[in-house]
Amino acid sequence: MTLKKERIDITEHVKGHFKDGGMQLYHENEPIGRMTGMDQYELKSGYYFHNGKFYKMADTTSAPDTKYVDCDDQQGWC
Repeated sequence: MTLKKERIDITEHVKGHFKDGGMQLYHENEPIGRMTGMDQYELKSGYYFHNGKFYKMADTTSAPDTKYVDCDDQQGWC
């Protein structure tokens, strides 16, 4: 199993609330930044806005290709 960084589209899960005279942005009830102007955002590290969509960078796992796992029983052959 390996870890890799992956860009996840969270656009449909971002909510905005007026707070302290501005629009605060939230993802899963956690503050992620604020709107500073039309299509301009200040976002926490790990989040970004591109082409009208919000993204989160996350560590994801990927399983190795199973046809190359546990080949020892085949005496070197998979």
